[in-house]
Amino acid sequence: MSDVEALWAVLGQSANPAVAASLKNAVATGSDRSLNRLNALAFAREHDLPEEAVIGALIHAARLGLFELAWNVLCPGCGGVLGSGAALKTLDRAEYHCSLCAAGYEPTLDEMVEVTFTVNPRVRHIAAHDPDNLGFGEYMRQIFWGSGLDLPDDVDAHLQAITLDAMDLAAGEKAVMSLVLPPGFVIIFDPVTHTSTFLEVSGEATSERRTIAVIFNDVHAHTGTHAIAPGPVRISFENRTTRRTLPGLWQSGDAMHGLLGRRREFLTAKRLLSNQTFRDHYRTGTLAVDQRFKITSLTIVFTDLQGSTALYERVGDLVAFDLVRGHFAALLNLITAEGGAVVKTIGDAVMATFPTPDRAMRAALRMRSAMRDLNEARGSDDLALNVGMHEGPCLAVMLDERQDYFGQTVNVASRVQGLADPTAILATKTVVDAASVASLLARSGAIATARRSALRGVSEEMTVYEIR
Repeated sequence: MSDVEALWAVLGQSANPAVAASLKNAVATGSDRSLNRLNALAFAREHDLPEEAVIGALIHAARLGLFELAWNVLCPGCGGVLGSGAALKTLDRAEYHCSLCAAGYEPTLDEMVEVTFTVNPRVRHIAAHDPDNLGFGEYMRQIFWGSGLDLPDDVDAHLQAITLDAMDLAAGEKAVMSLVLPPGFVIIFDPVTHTSTFLEVSGEATSERRTIAVIFNDVHAHTGTHAIAPGPVRISFENRTTRRTLPGLWQSGDAMHGLLGRRREFLTAKRLLSNQTFRDHYRTGTLAVDQRFKITSLTIVFTDLQGSTALYERVGDLVAFDLVRGHFAALLNLITAEGGAVVKTIGDAVMATFPTPDRAMRAALRMRSAMRDLNEARGSDDLALNVGMHEGPCLAVMLDERQDYFGQTVNVASRVQGLADPTAILATKTVVDAASVASLLARSGAIATARRSALRGVSEEMTVYEIR
């Protein structure tokens, strides 16, 4: 058995076997394009596989060296990749600038940082491993744009429809492009160096030939907007980089906006950080010690065993230890099954995160059922679980050499759990107001009753719902 075959065998044992088999088949028979920046959610849909199982298998595959995991900062406007790294901590800029959109963005982990997987060149060499050999269309598809664009198979035809002219410019070369500019908004753009110049072409047409000079270097740069009349123009390009560049002239309009508007779901950094398999395999080193990333929406759940001290006195240390361990195992399984992750345990308490409120609520409802099952199996009511949750913005940080979360959302979730008792799950208004949560509660037959509560450290009372 070859080394690679041995790795596939290990993947089949450590991850969902059906997903492992699908990944192995994709590597053996799939197109080069499909194995570059693989979109985990799209792969799950295309192969009718559970999303969490696909994400988990790809994490295992990355750890084994079958795939390479990448974190990519995306432009929310055009979907282009503004920065990429093998670790989240390498994305260390406070702002990322998109020259195609001429806009700067502070990265957030919910929508602006994607996680993709590319087959390791030792497993299979694909065209994207040598990006300077890709043609213009495939370079745009596989290198410039992220996995959140749902690009058509004939992307070259769509690009030709919006491209006035384009060329391939080798490192150190100079070249000239001559054409007649039509009225409209024209973008001079190179996807390799992320260099752009905007041309506002309007007014009365002229027969005079104008000259524009564009220089490419290794700095992402938007060089401004120039007003110019329709007519002949001579554009000189100079490539001062050590790589090939792909300068072109794009005409902005409905065709271009239609292409860039084709979006699909992708695996966000927020979701991966809330994945238990990821946290198990990447316990440290995800973020730098002084690094902080904003998350605009995360659902935080806190649980705690009520009366655990009395439990130890009542049943003895050995029995209580087994009960508490069984409770932790049940919670971990349920949190993982709903796409969440345990951030930490504090005594008998658990802090967990979920990418969406409905996943958190579903896990909480299942936690109550699991505690009832454990108690019925013992013929007692020893395990009584308090659950509280809140949804909102927070910061992803490193605390005590572990990836953690910080902010008022975390504080509120903790305070809400402090008000809970085993008879009801407590959730804030932001959780219950989510349409997906309302639908879940209706299907489960649970009833949400509102009350106003004062939370320590929060200046005003908040609406908290008791879920029974």
